[in-house]
Amino acid sequence: MISFIVPIYNAEKYLNACVQSLLAQTVPEIEIILMDDGSTDGSGALAREWAKKDARVHAFRQIHAGQSAARNNGMSHARGEFIAFVDADDRIEPDWCARHLAAIDGVDYVQSEAPRNKYQYTVVWGRLYRRETLANLRFEEGLIYEDILFSVDLWLIGARCRTINYRGYHYTPCPNSTTSRPHPEAQQRMMQLLRERAHHADCRGKAIIWYTLLRLKIHFLRQ
Repeated sequence: MISFIVPIYNAEKYLNACVQSLLAQTVPEIEIILMDDGSTDGSGALAREWAKKDARVHAFRQIHAGQSAARNNGMSHARGEFIAFVDADDRIEPDWCARHLAAIDGVDYVQSEAPRNKYQYTVVWGRLYRRETLANLRFEEGLIYEDILFSVDLWLIGARCRTINYRGYHYTPCPNSTTSRPHPEAQQRMMQLLRERAHHADCRGKAIIWYTLLRLKIHFLRQ
């Protein structure tokens, strides 16, 4: 079974389309964990309505604590052998699960090509993970750019990846999102955390981290 974890914060405008795309998957065994991060719009009510309509959907709510906390709480509820993260304003094609499941034999996670964006190589959406691979990994809470750190931690444990030539994940760029504008303090915090990890990493790990730091510096300078 695949557990979809969907963190929700004031996504009433997009949530129905997101859930419909997940329920339309061609593989039968899925569950959808809608984790409402203290939304102030109608997102929470919509999530509860979906849970009443379809037994594959489960709705939970937490006090507003950010996307990392919502994903972590969602992972604690997941029962599937595989996990996928989908943002509440995004959608996937009906064959997304089937295409990724067909490619995951012998690796820890499968990632598909996505529309080019500035965080492409570190985003956690567009991937199908083995649940056991993520057993000791969690998102750093209270942090912006948390996908970057999660991806680095995934690489540091030596997770094996396969990339497939497929673009079935529809990412919705939001001009008012957190990462759409510079956050100098958050950028410095992220780079500090990466440097701290480098101190304890082996040679391979250091190379991964310094490469990531270089790419981040280039990106942050261009903002």
